[in-house]
Amino acid sequence: MKRIVALTPGGPDHLTVQDVPVPEPGPGEVLVKLAASGVNFIDAYFRSGLYKSDLPIVLGSEGAGVVERAAADVTDLRAGDRVVYAMHRGSYAEYAVVPARLVAKIPDAVEFATAAAVMLQGATAHYLTHSTFPLGPAHTCVVHAAAGGAGGLTVQMAKDRGARVIGTTSTEAKAQEVRALGADEVIVHETHDFEAEVKRLTGGRGVDVVYDSVGKTTFDRSLKVIRPRGTMVLFGQSSGPVPPIDLNLLNQRGSLYVTRPSLAHYLATREEVQWRADEVFARVVSGALKVRISGTYGLDNVGDAHRAIESGKTTGKLVVSLS
Repeated sequence: MKRIVALTPGGPDHLTVQDVPVPEPGPGEVLVKLAASGVNFIDAYFRSGLYKSDLPIVLGSEGAGVVERAAADVTDLRAGDRVVYAMHRGSYAEYAVVPARLVAKIPDAVEFATAAAVMLQGATAHYLTHSTFPLGPAHTCVVHAAAGGAGGLTVQMAKDRGARVIGTTSTEAKAQEVRALGADEVIVHETHDFEAEVKRLTGGRGVDVVYDSVGKTTFDRSLKVIRPRGTMVLFGQSSGPVPPIDLNLLNQRGSLYVTRPSLAHYLATREEVQWRADEVFARVVSGALKVRISGTYGLDNVGDAHRAIESGKTTGKLVVSLS
């Protein structure tokens, strides 16, 4: 089978195609014949060496396809099941062995490309808005990078929860997309002062929570627009890691809470994986959650997908087609 790896950390040009044997599932595992894989920032983090990995660096953190074989001790999945998974590397490949506890079944109404495009980021949007800071109609939130894949889904999920949503993005063209997704207000940070705008829009109160996947360039300003006893949720670092901070700053800004969650910790059991997947797919099928696939690539040009996602110019989701 063919798979994409990076033999050493580096840029997109470090990606290479390997021919390797089809793997065999061990205890608690299933072999999935992949039809599509999502492209995510975490893939670039591993490829570049920002996140450490053994060599060669196996890439791709979510995939959708059909179960080819299941280990004897896996009783709730069988050959022919349409499935999706996230947070297990190796989906830039024709086949993948995956722990059964991470696998969720896909409704017949959802295509493989859609499932691969929405599982990781949709489950992220779900845990952010339902678990890390459970939103309701009384809350106002900021969603950074709101035109991106995770940002756009978080905007929609937050609105589904009844919250008031302030999105941020880099251009007016992207702002129009964010408004179409349901955001109540959009701040174009290249032309407007983010801090001043949020304070104006909230009457000086500040927001209840900031969902930040950007990191280094947004973190400090975000702390300045959170109401006393509000929450900063840092779930990514597309602009780079956040430098260490003096925890006294959280007191000075109003006894703030800061958390650095990871999807892996919110997919702790098979039941939780299927619950979040069911919630996401139900919204997809009903039309309440729009999945925007803005680019489709083959295994031979995954490097182009990485260049695109790291450029900051994409909206929606990028997908690798494997069928």
